[in-house]
This record gives sequence, structure tokens and C-alpha cells, in this order.
Amino acid sequence: MRDLGVGFQYLLKGQRWVARHGKQYGFGLVPGLITLVLYVAALVALALWGEDFVAWATPFADDWSNPWAGLFRGFLTVVLFALALLLAVLTFTAVTLLIGQPFYESLSEKVDRDVSPDGTAPESDLPLWRDLWISARDSLRILVRAGLWGVLLFGLGFIPVVGQTVVPVLGFLVTGFFLAEELTAVAMQRRGVELRDRLTLLRARKPLAWGFGAPLAVAFLVPFVAVFLMPGAVAGATLMTRAMLDEENAEENAEENAEENAEENAEDGAKKTDHITR
Repeated sequence: MRDLGVGFQYLLKGQRWVARHGKQYGFGLVPGLITLVLYVAALVALALWGEDFVAWATPFADDWSNPWAGLFRGFLTVVLFALALLLAVLTFTAVTLLIGQPFYESLSEKVDRDVSPDGTAPESDLPLWRDLWISARDSLRILVRAGLWGVLLFGLGFIPVVGQTVVPVLGFLVTGFFLAEELTAVAMQRRGVELRDRLTLLRARKPLAWGFGAPLAVAFLVPFVAVFLMPGAVAGATLMTRAMLDEENAEENAEENAEENAEENAEDGAKKTDHITR
């Protein structure tokens, strides 16, 4: 379970990286803001006309006596809006990444160059339109998977006790896993790693994916928070990708060298102390 903490550390490292690179942070905010506006507009429209839609979709309830028709349609309206909110949380990252593919591709590449010992970054050999097509295709596949899980968990939420305790935890873990996949996809696609291989890598280290993605899933319940955390999440996912693919990081190498030097100095100090006491 050590990977849970490691995954969370990569999330924090990503936020620290964008904090040190203000220009890249501002650049990375643009896609999230666009997606937020679109989602808010859709939810407002649903709040305004959701009841009319439910009434149109349930003509069989027109002949029901009061108050049953109103209660039934009111319940369906609430369920519809709740489901829309759940799907918004599950799909926000995928849609933002799709809209912001060029933005986050550039951000991820700069993170690679910054932490790489030789200052280079993996680059895709495919044309831009091909990268966008692969990203859209993979995002759709993940959206379908996330949507199916969302509907299943939403249904299980009506089970007494379990629905109010176990299911929310499972929901955050499932959402966190998909968030980790979507965010690492930016760096992995540039390395030519296919969706199936990405899923295999993450399934082999689920605690790492949960440690990175589950806190984001909690934070992303508030759309404004999601917008401001996205650039750092992309940066952290790039760092985590390098770790999963066993790529060297200049920063980690420096830390390891510092630790080795500290240990050597401690050993030398201990030897000198021992020699003096003799």
C-alpha cells in the first residue's frame, strides 16, 4: 500500500512544478476554463428545462391522479440532475484533455525536458491530426467505461447502508483510476504507449493510480477547483509516467546523490569519532 502515498506525492510534485513555472500554469488553465463554461451552461439548461424534459418523456403519467404524477416526475428530475452531476465529474477531465490536447501536450513536454537528465523529451512521430484522432478515440473509450461504472455505482447507491458507505468509497476509487489513466495518457501517448498497455500498467499498480487520482476525484467535485488543479495534475501525471516507465529524473538523481553523500559523510564522521575514542 506504499504506492498510495507515492501516487499522492506525484500529485503534489506536479502542483509544485506549475507553481514554479507560472507561465505554464496560466497556459494550462485555458482548457479547464473552456470546459467549465460548457458544463455550467449544460447544467443550467438542465436545471431550467429538466422538468419539462421529464414530462415529455413520461406521457403515461399524464392521467395519474394528484399528487402522484408530480411526485414521480419530481423524483425523476432530481435523479436526472444527480446523474448529470455524476457524469460531469467522471467526464470533466476527459473532455478537458480533449479540448486542451495541444495545451497539455506542450505542458507535459516541458515537464519532461525540465526533469530529464539530458534535457530532452520524448516526441510523437505522428502528425498533429493523428494525435488528436487517437486522443479523441481513446477518450471516448474511457468515457464509455467511466459512464458504465457511474450508472452501476449510482444504482448501487440506493442499497441501504452499503449505498451510503461502501459505494461512495468505491466511486472515488473508480473515478481516481480513470482520472489517472486520462492524465497519464498525455505523456504516454507521446511515447507511443497504446490505451491497452496504459491500462495494463495502471492495473498492475492500482494503489499508485488511486493515490494520485482519488484525491483529485474528491477535489474535482468542485468544478472551480478542478480548473485550477488541472495544470498541476498533468505535470504530476507526467512525472508519474516517467516513474512507471523507469525513466530517470534529474531531480531524483540529485536527491539520491545527496542521500548517498550524507550517508558517506555520516560513516566518515563515525569512523573519525571511533578513531578518536580509541
